[in-house]
Amino acid sequence: MPELTAGLLLRAYAIGVFPMAESRDSHDVVWVEPDIRGILPLDHFHVPRSLNKTLRKKPFDITVDRAFAEVMEGCAEVAPGRENTWINDTILRLYGELHTMGHAHSVECWRDGYLAGGLYGVKIGAAFFGESMFSRVTDASKIALVHLVERLRAGGFQLLDTQFITDHLARFGAIELSRAAYKRMLEAALAREADFYSLEAASWDADRQSSTHTS
Repeated sequence: MPELTAGLLLRAYAIGVFPMAESRDSHDVVWVEPDIRGILPLDHFHVPRSLNKTLRKKPFDITVDRAFAEVMEGCAEVAPGRENTWINDTILRLYGELHTMGHAHSVECWRDGYLAGGLYGVKIGAAFFGESMFSRVTDASKIALVHLVERLRAGGFQLLDTQFITDHLARFGAIELSRAAYKRMLEAALAREADFYSLEAASWDADRQSSTHTS
């Protein structure tokens, strides 16, 4: 087996394969390619009504790529219903390298300086591969997901891969695809480019226009 590197990870994602560890203490990883793949269609993303009410209250400060390592550690934490994790030291190291390379990103939710929740994933072309999310405060990971979708839409992304579908993701409109259908969508997304940071650029441009209009 070739040495597991960040570059190998990118090549694996490009053909629809991703790694997981058997447990937090495992030294190895296994390669996974589901027969049925979960995705969140960006143009049919649904925000539940109760979460919409919470969003209007703006309960968290949202940041991007401010605490990538801390988000990964949060995703690896033991939580009710999640007594084990597939994120081991090898996963932590390799995705940290992808983050340094500009291919992995995090969304963080903060409350009074406390990291309440977040998510992280991998970006190649116009595809974003959601890896994991966590909450230490109610709705933090859900609000991180809403922000991620807004960001991907603004940046011209074509695919948000969730790998599998949970009841949690199904409430947001996640669907299942066959392996063949997923690979066709993946190929199309990889042939294009998208900007993970266009949302900041749009906000900066709007602020600049507002300043111009009032001066």
